[in-house]
Amino acid sequence: MSNKNNNSYSPIYRILPFLAWFKGYSFNHFRADFISGLTVALVLVPQSMAYAQLAGLPAYYGLYAAFLPPMVASLFGSSRQLATGPVAVVSLMTATALEPLATAGSEAFIAYAIVLALLVGIFQFCLGILRLGLVVNFLSHPVVNGFTNAAALIIASSQLSKIFGVYVDKAEHHYETIYNVCKAAWSYTHWPTLALAILAFVVMYGLRRLNPRIPYVLGAVAITILISWSTGFERNRTVSLDRIKSREAVNYIEQFNSVIDHINDLGDKRVELGARLKEAKNVYGESSIAAASAENELSLLNIEMDELKEKVYLLREQLRRLHFKAADAIDGGKDFYEINTDIPGMKYDSDNWRLILGNKAIDSTAVKIACGGSVVGHIPRGLPSISIPRVDFDLVLNLFPIAIIISLLGFMEAISIAKAMAARTGQRLDPNQELIGQGVANITGSFFQSYAVSGSFSRSAVNIQSGAISGLSNVISSLVVVVVLVFLTPLLYHLPQAVLAAIIMMAVIGLVNVKGFVHSWKAQKYDGLIGIITFVLTLGFAPHLEWGILIGIVLSLGLYMLRNMKPDIAILSKHPDGTWRNSQRFGLARCRHIAVVRYNGSLFFANTNYLEDKILDQVSSTPELKHVIIVGNGINELDASGEDILSQLIDRLRENNLDISITGLNDSVLDVMRRTHLYEKVGENNLFRNVARAIDALHREAHIGSDEDPCPLLEVVYEEKNVNNKRKM
Repeated sequence: MSNKNNNSYSPIYRILPFLAWFKGYSFNHFRADFISGLTVALVLVPQSMAYAQLAGLPAYYGLYAAFLPPMVASLFGSSRQLATGPVAVVSLMTATALEPLATAGSEAFIAYAIVLALLVGIFQFCLGILRLGLVVNFLSHPVVNGFTNAAALIIASSQLSKIFGVYVDKAEHHYETIYNVCKAAWSYTHWPTLALAILAFVVMYGLRRLNPRIPYVLGAVAITILISWSTGFERNRTVSLDRIKSREAVNYIEQFNSVIDHINDLGDKRVELGARLKEAKNVYGESSIAAASAENELSLLNIEMDELKEKVYLLREQLRRLHFKAADAIDGGKDFYEINTDIPGMKYDSDNWRLILGNKAIDSTAVKIACGGSVVGHIPRGLPSISIPRVDFDLVLNLFPIAIIISLLGFMEAISIAKAMAARTGQRLDPNQELIGQGVANITGSFFQSYAVSGSFSRSAVNIQSGAISGLSNVISSLVVVVVLVFLTPLLYHLPQAVLAAIIMMAVIGLVNVKGFVHSWKAQKYDGLIGIITFVLTLGFAPHLEWGILIGIVLSLGLYMLRNMKPDIAILSKHPDGTWRNSQRFGLARCRHIAVVRYNGSLFFANTNYLEDKILDQVSSTPELKHVIIVGNGINELDASGEDILSQLIDRLRENNLDISITGLNDSVLDVMRRTHLYEKVGENNLFRNVARAIDALHREAHIGSDEDPCPLLEVVYEEKNVNNKRKM
């Protein structure tokens, strides 16, 4: 079936674009879509779980994001092969946006992630409805390349703690966190965890090399789950505090609990103070004593909470450094001693036990301690329930800037993939319809507990390689996820977290594109520099990724404005190829009586004085000048400021007995000149279609009484210094 006429202009196909799938659809097409959908699902299930954890969410929320969004995006988008769902960059951006607001994995964090998906969807949908898909052009290629490369490194390095089986708190900057991970791994690495991660890498790489169509991710997942289950990879215990035979550990735990309880009390007090401050501002005004007093009290409380959080961080680090060994107790249970303890006659096991800590106080009757690896654990069976996201106005204001960035980045990733596939299939794409599809997918997903999604490069590649004909393949992928959620979640319990980390690291390798920097540098050095600056700043500001890309956008727009404020201006002379070229660049002599000035840019408020200054400089440096010809082929726009300065320039030149002509203006610029009567002022006899006609008409009169022979506008004449250089050679 040909894909060349996918999109009809009938209104029904714009509202329900998926109806076009079934034109000429056959059983063979369905079979191809079924196989493709099943193949993509085998990659989607483990990848979505891995990306959910990258976003700071429980793994099964990735399955929720893989349930409806891929289907909805395909139904309402324009691409037939684009596979939507959880992706690495959007997952990382979600975690970045929400970490300052709530603890990763907490109920508040999950609720905020769902609201963020809703905001992303609404923004994308509005852009699509208003036909504003071109807004994505604000993200220039060098900026996106720099950000994507940095994000790939951040994503990959963020998984190191899971690869080595160590735990550290996140620091203010990402590089500090990675340094802490390396220190922790140097002092202790859980070797079975590292071994399973390496095995996952080997299996995925080997299967992909053997045949790219093999679901290599699923292969790694199946093998490692089997090993994890059969070897008892996860070895956790829950014991009472009196089983921990370490005075130091017990002391740290008691201090830890005390500080956590104090923080919780202060949190409740902060809520009360916030309400009191709001009331004081409403009743007495923002500058009132009551409001100032409440605000001051709130500031002091926040400082105290920050100090306590730092103390919790240090205590948690101390507890994580402690390792234990177990020995049989008289009552048949197990007691745990510090690793360097040596009591004569006591028999210890060979395992290295460590405390499992979170952000909550440690229950003295149920202290979690482990010597095995970390697994996905329990996944709720069944489909996510439908619920309306709780939207708070203050939260929306907080999340909206990052929602815009995620929307644009996600859409740019999706449309880039869709265009690449459309080039192969001959399909016609509608970027605005794709925005609508992505927007509806995120909005719908948010009502079914999904976080923000986008088009996936790796899964789209699998989709098209498997022979997908229509978007029905994505519908089938979603249905496979339904089967997994309803029937197969117990099989995923023993999936090692290190394998999910390996899946993420394997996937983001494709995001690294060093050649993109080289290409940008070769095209324009400033583009290459902007890409490098975006890359460095994104790494430096991580986990606050938005600053890297925002600065990159500002630099791109600033450079664009700078280039337009000072467009390329050249004085032309006859070139050996018969055209008129930049005299300075090719070492050509200039005519003493006619200045042919090529202006490469639109004439608008930001650059009008620049043109005037350049022409007046040329006039002052050429005393025998009689005529100025402006080559206006590059003038695509003329605003009121440009028209006014052009009118003034004509007056100044004519006052000095100089005339002016313009060549190559397009119809829209000529229309502006006619409406403002500048056309009559220049004179129809001074407006030409090209340079050749202008020189033919003006050359003789401008050279009456001149001894210029030959003229650089009629023959090739090199500057004297260039002639001397040629003679020496």
